[in-house]
Amino acid sequence: MTNALWFLLVGGLLLTRGLTASLLKNLPVTPAIVYLAVGMLVGPTVFNFFHFNPLKESALLEVLTEVVVLISLFSAGVKMPVPVSLARWRAPMMLASVSMVASVGLIAAFACYALGLPLGAGILLGAILSPTDPVLATDVQTRHPGDRDQLRFTLTCEAGMNDGSAFPFVMLGMGLLGLHDLGDSGLRWVLVDVLWATSAGIAIGVAAGVALAHWGRTLRRLAPTQPLMNDFLGLGLIGVVYGLSVMVDAWGFLAVFFAAVALRQTEVRHLDAERQDPAPAPGDTSTSVTGQTPATATISAQSLIFKEHLERLSELMLVLLIGGSLFLDSWSWRAVALALFVFAVVRPVSVLTGLLGTRTSWTIRSLIGWFGVRGIGSLYYLMFAIQHGLPEALALELMQLTLIVVTLSIFVHGTSVKPLLGRFWRFRQYLPEWRQGGDDPPPH
Repeated sequence: MTNALWFLLVGGLLLTRGLTASLLKNLPVTPAIVYLAVGMLVGPTVFNFFHFNPLKESALLEVLTEVVVLISLFSAGVKMPVPVSLARWRAPMMLASVSMVASVGLIAAFACYALGLPLGAGILLGAILSPTDPVLATDVQTRHPGDRDQLRFTLTCEAGMNDGSAFPFVMLGMGLLGLHDLGDSGLRWVLVDVLWATSAGIAIGVAAGVALAHWGRTLRRLAPTQPLMNDFLGLGLIGVVYGLSVMVDAWGFLAVFFAAVALRQTEVRHLDAERQDPAPAPGDTSTSVTGQTPATATISAQSLIFKEHLERLSELMLVLLIGGSLFLDSWSWRAVALALFVFAVVRPVSVLTGLLGTRTSWTIRSLIGWFGVRGIGSLYYLMFAIQHGLPEALALELMQLTLIVVTLSIFVHGTSVKPLLGRFWRFRQYLPEWRQGGDDPPPH
């Protein structure tokens, strides 16, 4: 496929997407299904106009997926409700930890006993397929910073955290394959890859987010007539936090998510304090006379708009490439069986295990147990492993399994999300908020 045809294809998709935004919004399926169908149509599955080889282009795909996941994690963190409540965060924290362990273990067991993979490859595959995707799951995620819906919050927060909590298992699988130093009896893995990398990533993210919020407030007060370039500040925060995390062997995905959370939380606290200040600084535009919180007053809210546009563009490109990488013989019984096992067994069982003892209602537990979208994050972990020495034969097998699981997830979850959520929202109209098992009282 020539460069001219590539420009024609992508440009046509962008024009179509822009002109039919309202139509696609009203369709019973997600836009990702349309992108995937186009990719399969022009790829080797149907017309074979082009073929994208993920193994050959693994270095490029690793960078692309890494950037896309980082942008999506920042967007998810910015939309977390304020203030942070341990009771509200308990469910997603359990999903990102207990459910993650259960999910990796179940997939690894299936890979070893049903697919005949070695233990290291099974754990690596479990780590690749366990995280829910922050890029493709926007239809079930928090819509804006003021959204306090429990279902959307839990799914968004889980996706923000489990992209980082999966990384220790990626390293464990690679270590068992001889590609990473686990230390004596796995001691280095526990101390460095689990404890240090997790705690350091969260600490770096929180510190950087709080610092940027304070600097932004100070600059607005010192020069109220000089607007800040919020889009640049948001991207700069992502780059600095992720770069620092990589330098000190911390999990950068966790760091970026918590940097966005800390930035938003701190900015909103500043705005609340300024609303109560009877004598604001001359020319200070951080609050309005109505007492509302304008988006232009915060770095987080203003930069979110730009990040979401980047997210949608990235989704189109990467899902198109996924469709263009599939052949008809990619649909092996092994890959399809694994996908069905992940959707019908792993996700529900791991969610129910993680949410034991929480106040989450059974209706919401059931929906969370179904909406475990796999996507761009899984591709990143696979490309990361390939770039760190995964043998070619094993890389090809894991790639085929991962691509089919992701493809089926786009189709299965993309066709069910809108009908199921529509029924859920209608059902909710007849119940008070507190009867849905929410951890917080209904907002006023």
